[in-house]
Amino acid sequence: MDTAVQSYWVPYGHEGIDFTLPCSLKSEVVDPALIPGAEAPVAAVEAALHSPYGGVSLKDFKGARSAAIAISDKTRPVPHHVLLPPLLKKLKELNLSPNAIQFFVATGLHPPMESNDVASILPKEILEQYQVICHDANDQNNLRYLGDTHRGTPIWVNDRYVDADLRIVVGNIEPHQFQGFSGGVKSAAIGLAGRDTINANHSRMNEPEARMGSFHDNPVRQDVEEIGSRMGIHFALNAILNHEKQIVYVLAGEPGAVMQAGIPLNLSLACVPVSAPFDLAIASAGGHPKDLNLYQSQKALAHASHVVKDGGTIILVAACRQGSGSQAYEAYVKDMRSHDEVIERFGREGFRVGPHKAVQIAQDASRLKVILFSQMEPEFVRSLLLTPAKDLQEAINLAIAELPKSPQIGIFPNAPSTIPTL
Repeated sequence: MDTAVQSYWVPYGHEGIDFTLPCSLKSEVVDPALIPGAEAPVAAVEAALHSPYGGVSLKDFKGARSAAIAISDKTRPVPHHVLLPPLLKKLKELNLSPNAIQFFVATGLHPPMESNDVASILPKEILEQYQVICHDANDQNNLRYLGDTHRGTPIWVNDRYVDADLRIVVGNIEPHQFQGFSGGVKSAAIGLAGRDTINANHSRMNEPEARMGSFHDNPVRQDVEEIGSRMGIHFALNAILNHEKQIVYVLAGEPGAVMQAGIPLNLSLACVPVSAPFDLAIASAGGHPKDLNLYQSQKALAHASHVVKDGGTIILVAACRQGSGSQAYEAYVKDMRSHDEVIERFGREGFRVGPHKAVQIAQDASRLKVILFSQMEPEFVRSLLLTPAKDLQEAINLAIAELPKSPQIGIFPNAPSTIPTL
């Protein structure tokens, strides 16, 4: 009997976790090649601001009296400490004082951020000098209606953001399971939108073209582009990171032009061919902050599931130290008995953000066995209709024992940042 094993490591929370697989089994690591980060990331940001895309420069806004900057919340690994100082230096050259600049944390329908959470995403010197506003998608008093998109999405957005003379978005370009890609106007068009806007936009997530890696023909993403256009977002500063969360590329300029230039670069990092569909996938959500909660970690399940056989198994490795990340999601599945029941109810009652996460999970878990290794209590995981694992190695050993002869095993250390292709 062959007892030789191969050791592996995947991100988990702030650290990571090791496991082994028998050398006798065919396993494949599905991870983008590590492209080294920029040697001088601040200089890369400065160069991007100096040579913007799309014929739009910050110099064009010399007469602006105010600026609003949309930034990502704690669930995104955006390197604000690198991106923001050079940007603020450029705004200072426009004679915009700190009192004339506001930061808007683009939470969308994510849980609100506490003051200590804000301190974790912004440098101390920015917090001391600038006003930081956490968006509330449910506060109708702070939303403005800008009409409907041609797809029928009502455009309710943060009124203080759209009132600014200069409207900027800062974030990352990376794969998104149904928006195609994050980045560009999305930070504000969704992150600073009202609940009705987000619900209407996300309700198209099951349309055939609403898929990972699709942009021009993606109805959800193009709806976002129209919202951003209606908001009049002037300028984007976006980074593209490798899977060690290091800046590889920085792009700045007109948001649409930034996306056009950034998507091919992101695809060059994210696309990974696999030899055959897998019987078992071990998929990490990429560690902190992407595995803060199950709401975010689900993206790892979605990405890996594309190359797992019907009836196969996915072991999702995600710390989820902040639980599910959505009370609406928890309440929705509380009395459910199966994933098929979740899908049936959702189809009957219509789209709602929060419950939509239950459906996204159910669509994969209804054809695959999904095991979750996390910090959440086993009974709570079961209430979410998932199989908990207290010990990762034990879960892997049990899954291997149930595999067919000559199985294919895939290991995804950074599943949300990976586009696997057969």
